[in-house]
Amino acid sequence: MDKARRVFLKLSGEALAGPAGRGFDESVVRGVAEQVKPSLEEGIQIGIVIGGGNFWRGRSGGAMDRAKADQIGMLATVMNCIYVSEIFRSVGMETEIFTPFACGTMTKLFSKDEADRAMKEGKAVFFAGGTGHPYFSTDTTVALYAIEMEADVILLAKAVDGVYDSDPKTNPAARKYDTVSIGEVIEKRLAVVDMTASIMCMENHMPMAVFGLGEKDGIRNAMKGTITGTTVTVDE
Repeated sequence: MDKARRVFLKLSGEALAGPAGRGFDESVVRGVAEQVKPSLEEGIQIGIVIGGGNFWRGRSGGAMDRAKADQIGMLATVMNCIYVSEIFRSVGMETEIFTPFACGTMTKLFSKDEADRAMKEGKAVFFAGGTGHPYFSTDTTVALYAIEMEADVILLAKAVDGVYDSDPKTNPAARKYDTVSIGEVIEKRLAVVDMTASIMCMENHMPMAVFGLGEKDGIRNAMKGTITGTTVTVDE
């Protein structure tokens, strides 16, 4: 994969929690920041979407109305972006956080023009709060914003180190793909992003790459175009 000019990085909330599985592991988040910083300094424009699973998932609501449960999940992603943004600042980066709904003075209301300006200024730009609507995941969020902001690629930093033909946690013989087409991802329902996000990426020719967040220099290498996980290609 060639080095991109503008990328969107999707981070798993659970992965940022580290071994504890809840809240934040500062050493993990600081490690992410230290990998992102050199890429920003080299002129790569970076948008970031973070899941909220270290605090809340839609299914956490039990008998709760799905829309209300999803709203709590949106706020979890805002908390994550505020925290990660501050860690980024502590290592010397400038940041901005955008949300699709007003959060007082904590974030800025999303505008493509404003987000584009912030990215061109060399800031790490966080897109928090999901799409602002229930029933849409942060997978869909990153696909939506990456397409709208005309990114070159979506980088998915996950707990697993790539795309497999079956769950490697339950199947020791699971085969890892080096490269797979978005059509095959959809046809075989491979666990890359959810179906809505997959179809959006297919229709808008948005490539993706999946790699392990715990991999040494994984984010840094992916920013430079070196993917040791799986590259998801799209038809031109």
